[in-house]
Order: sequence, then structure tokens, then C-alpha cells
Amino acid sequence: MTPSLKGQIAWITGGGSGIGLAGAIELAKAGAHVVISGRNAATNVTALASLQALGSAEALLLDVADKDAVKAAAQHILDRHGRIDILVTSAGTNATQRNFNVVSPEAWDDVVAINLSGLFYCVHAVLPAMRQQQSGLIINVSSWAGLYASKLTGPAYNATKRAVLALTESINMEECTNGIRATSLLPGEVATPILDKRPVPPSVEQRERMVQAEDMGQAILFVAQMPARTCINELIISPTFNRFYTGGLETPPKR
Repeated sequence: MTPSLKGQIAWITGGGSGIGLAGAIELAKAGAHVVISGRNAATNVTALASLQALGSAEALLLDVADKDAVKAAAQHILDRHGRIDILVTSAGTNATQRNFNVVSPEAWDDVVAINLSGLFYCVHAVLPAMRQQQSGLIINVSSWAGLYASKLTGPAYNATKRAVLALTESINMEECTNGIRATSLLPGEVATPILDKRPVPPSVEQRERMVQAEDMGQAILFVAQMPARTCINELIISPTFNRFYTGGLETPPKR
């Protein structure tokens, strides 16, 4: 029998679309009350409607790069529900002009602020409550680029996604005695809206061969339904037709 997540409170950043929304859908279907957050109000509204058709959900407008807003969001969830059982940090971005010959310091700062600092702010905000509960699961969405740097993804994305692995390992080292476990998800190419930010966005046909957002939702659910005694430290997921292996990835144009 598949374990139910009934009674658990799950917070999913970047939950309005892509991997975050797919994870929220699966967690809601499994019985968790899901709180999605994102910085696009219209996307949040649309996502919330689909989630409420499946289970219990709410949405918060949040930019994870704002540490004070993140702290307030976590406190809001705790005030309403008394606990946070699952945190999925799926908010992420990349620069379109991303390689060293074109990337700007401002674009670098934006990627670091969301992919790394924002992730840290969310983890930092939930840890006190999880320590008090003596339980908690944190799922950090890293990337294939966190292990295998690529010109396609660029230095800011490569650096921040590799840092997520170290941050996740640090959680497990320091918090395992408090019943807290953390997982890094490392997807290869996933057909989500962030692909539109590439210098050469993939075609429809290319996206159809990639991992789909709902596949990542299933992976998030799998991790969430593991027994609390078990920690999946890292989970790598890639398309069967892996363009990083076949050499079929487009090369960003020089500008």
C-alpha cells in the first residue's frame, strides 16, 4: 500500500510551474496540504486552481531572493498549520546571455540570489521548526549541471547547482541527529519553461524526448514517501535519449 502523506504540510518554492508544480500536484494527490510560492501572481493563481481540484492547497506570492520575505512566509505557514514537514526548493533561474563572453555581473547576481541564496534562506527558515518536530524532509532541486558542468548551462548555473549539492550534504551532516533528511534532485534536460531562456530554445520535438515535469513530480513523491529512517542523499534523473551523451546539444551562439 502506498504511504499517505495525509496531515503533512509541504511548502514548494517555484510551485507555480514546471518541476515545482508537478511535485505539488503529486504531494497533494498523496494527501499533503501543499503551499506553493512563486513571484508571478498570475501563475500562482492558475496553479492553485489546478491543485485545489486535487486536494488541499494554498499559494503565497514570494521572491525567494528576499530573505525577509522568506522568513515571513515560513512563519505564516507555521502560524496557520503549526508545522512544516516537507520543503521542496524548486525556484530557479538562469541567464539567457550566460557564458563568460556575454554574461553580466548583474545576471550572475540574479542567478546566485535565486538558485543559491534563495534556497539557503528557505532551508534556514524551516530548520528551527523541523528541529522542534524532530522530523523533516528537504528536497533541493539541483541539476545534471551540478555534477557535470556544461557550456550550455553557463558558469552561474553550473556554480549554483553544484553548490546545492554541498548545501544539501551539510544539512544531512548537521541535522541527521534531529530526524531531518535532505535530498538533492539532479535532473538532466526537463521540458519546463526555463528552457525558453536558453540562447537557442529546444524545439518541440527535442522537448518531447526530454524528462517531463510530471516525471520529476513522481520523483519528488517517491522521495517524500520513503520511510523517515531513510535518506536519499542524491537522485540523478536524465532522459533515456540523453543529448549530453549523444553530442546533440546546441552550442550557444557567440555574441
